[in-house]
Amino acid sequence: MIEKFHELIALREWKILRQELSTIEEINIAEIIEELTEGEDIVVFRLLSSKQAKNTFQFLSHEKQEQIIEGLARNSTRLSALLNDLDPDDRTAFFEELPGQVSQRLIQLLSPEERKIAVQLLGYPEESIGRLMTPEFVAVKPHFTVSQTLEHVRKFGHNSETLNVIYVVEDNWKLIDDIKIREILLAHPDQFVRDLMDDRYVSLNAYDDQESAIRVFKDHDRVALPVTDSEGILLGIVTFDDIMDVEEEEVTEDFHKFGSFQNAIINPLKARAGLMYQKRILWLTILVFMNVFSGAAIAGFENVIQSTVSLLFFLPLLIGSGGNAGSQSATLMIRSLAVGDVEVSDWVRLVGKEFLVSFLLGITMAAGISLIASFRAPEIIIVVAITMVLTVMAGSLVGLTIPFIFTKLNLDPAAASAPLITSIADIVGVLIYFSIAAWYL
Repeated sequence: MIEKFHELIALREWKILRQELSTIEEINIAEIIEELTEGEDIVVFRLLSSKQAKNTFQFLSHEKQEQIIEGLARNSTRLSALLNDLDPDDRTAFFEELPGQVSQRLIQLLSPEERKIAVQLLGYPEESIGRLMTPEFVAVKPHFTVSQTLEHVRKFGHNSETLNVIYVVEDNWKLIDDIKIREILLAHPDQFVRDLMDDRYVSLNAYDDQESAIRVFKDHDRVALPVTDSEGILLGIVTFDDIMDVEEEEVTEDFHKFGSFQNAIINPLKARAGLMYQKRILWLTILVFMNVFSGAAIAGFENVIQSTVSLLFFLPLLIGSGGNAGSQSATLMIRSLAVGDVEVSDWVRLVGKEFLVSFLLGITMAAGISLIASFRAPEIIIVVAITMVLTVMAGSLVGLTIPFIFTKLNLDPAAASAPLITSIADIVGVLIYFSIAAWYL
């Protein structure tokens, strides 16, 4: 299909191209635009209807969105129409990634009503729930009948982000309940909304962190949640699709941090080499200096190494096992801390359990390395076996402890990266190995 679009654009067959686009889902149009060259993407986007353009834009990567905006800049009318049509939450997500001056210029293209909404949403702290919410929802009063409620939904529901849930508010817009549309549809037309209320609802605070919203959505299995201020006034709603985007971003960010990247690289195929270098060099340089300590530790046992050269054969295997055990433990703890399965106060209990588990792992791995040593260097079987047990235990406890320390210091536990834990485990492993060798031999 990409080749077909290339051909149609080259032949300037705009009518056929528009017909083709009318038969394709917006998400697939976005995939096609992502693959088109700069210039071709603008041509195709200009051929979309207003509805198609709005829906397609939200599926594009931020880089492609910027290209589209730049391409439409010469046609301020079309650009203004697109920005006004976008859902407020999608528009906010786009604006917050742009330089401040660019955002301000684009905000001026909005209608007064949409500009007010955009400024309000962008006024919330970065990564707060307020940045995610949309003010497009349907709310009713408790004295409405079911019949009045359905008429209200027909009148004001066209622009609502979702109609799965209807919100009940008092005269001052204070939220008092939410009702699933299913309950309203199945109720008697003369029944009052207050009769359908159960006074049980879950809401988010506009100033809370977006990660807290992820947990609330998972715990309560909702498709949308209301957002209120500190006084309970209903400000907007957050929908499940926005939370999925946030979770993907958070997981990607944590994954990159655990690999010692300064910031996430969304698509390495499209990222510039200079950008990838910039995001990776800092931590790698820091880890180089950390690994100097491993070399210093080895140098301190020069006499032991000279007397038993076979010790060097098992060195990579032993310290690598400690680092691997530490990375496993850290991965488990970082994930558990992120989803709220464990708290900082659980550290002591987890250390006790990890001590037992790592001891059993170490014993098992010691049996394996002892078998290898019996053929390669039987004179140091005791040394490598004891070292294996202790390095696996030390690495596991380091991997468990560092994420808790980071959390206690109000740092992101994902920043306790695998290379950092491996480097610490390497230093500890070297000291354990050659200390035992010096004592035993």
